[in-house]
Amino acid sequence: MDAAVLITIVVMTALAFDFTNGFHDTANAMATSIATGALRPRAAVALSAVLNLLGAFLSVEVAKTISGGIVDESQISPAVIFGGLAGAILWNLLTWYVGLPSSSSHALFGGLIGAAWISFGADSVHLTKIVEKILLPALAAPLIAGLVGFIATWITYRITRGVPDRLVTKGFRFGQIASASLVSLAHGTNDAQKTMGVITLTLISAGHLSPGSGPPVWVIVSAGTAIALGTYLGGWRITHTLGKGLTKLEAPQGFAAQTSAATVILTSSHLGFALSTTHVCSGGIIGAGLGGRERDVRWSVARRMAVAWVLTVPAAAVVGAIAGKAASLGTGGVIGVAVVGIAVAVGIYLASRRTPVGPAHVVDELYTPAEPTPARKVA
Repeated sequence: MDAAVLITIVVMTALAFDFTNGFHDTANAMATSIATGALRPRAAVALSAVLNLLGAFLSVEVAKTISGGIVDESQISPAVIFGGLAGAILWNLLTWYVGLPSSSSHALFGGLIGAAWISFGADSVHLTKIVEKILLPALAAPLIAGLVGFIATWITYRITRGVPDRLVTKGFRFGQIASASLVSLAHGTNDAQKTMGVITLTLISAGHLSPGSGPPVWVIVSAGTAIALGTYLGGWRITHTLGKGLTKLEAPQGFAAQTSAATVILTSSHLGFALSTTHVCSGGIIGAGLGGRERDVRWSVARRMAVAWVLTVPAAAVVGAIAGKAASLGTGGVIGVAVVGIAVAVGIYLASRRTPVGPAHVVDELYTPAEPTPARKVA
């Protein structure tokens, strides 16, 4: 296959992953604001989309971690990167279908690691960097966000003790709009950069950029646009899980959860840690749930999420390894991976249409019995 055609295919696939990242992770920023009534669903995803786009321009440190920190750019090839992306996209679609807020970032890492390892050997993977920049932050970040969310919620309820609930809810709903916006900005800063890093890695491996280069402007613009479009569509299945399935949040808890998550994500982006915004936001929500008045966390849902988190990297690595090895065999392999990947993606989408989840599913609890629940439209 012509090198230019292959690079074009890889770039388009990377942007497709970025798109799935957007609708998969919309819930991270907006689930709590939607569930507490601070923002209407469509307004929430529109605001999040704009801020994700703006966030993509704030930093490139995470992109450099991806393009030069995980795998050896001198050994990797565009075909293998294509296989790794295929593994990440399929895992994203599968977890979206079952409504599990797993990590798009770790799906990407797993896909790339598996594809590079099976094609070029263990020395093509920078294990030390993976532990330092990915695995340790993956363990620490949700715990830190959860602790901050718990403390912030506990303090908030004690400061507002004696204040009428109506006034507290109204005030913190306005605060949630600001904190949700900050999470969206942080998400664009951290997650859009991962696709920038993959595209940059592809250009380096093809000889179009020198090793250690940062992403060109067109890469930043296209990655930011793709994640913003995906965010606007709204991943309502996962929003339902985070907004209602994990714990029922009041406005002060939602504000505390989002603020703690945004703080952790922005700090890690500045340091170049490619952590999972899903893990961080989920940790913040659990912490806020435990710090509230009822301390009601649905641990069965949390356990399902934890299992998905553990499986994400190895599952995506296995699919990435198979797809990467097939793609490295030549034109037929690339076409085969593309055909199988598209068929599986279409199958998951058609299956999702049988049990549609739209914005109304997330906000059903906001309507009083006297008001008819709006028709559930599919997003």
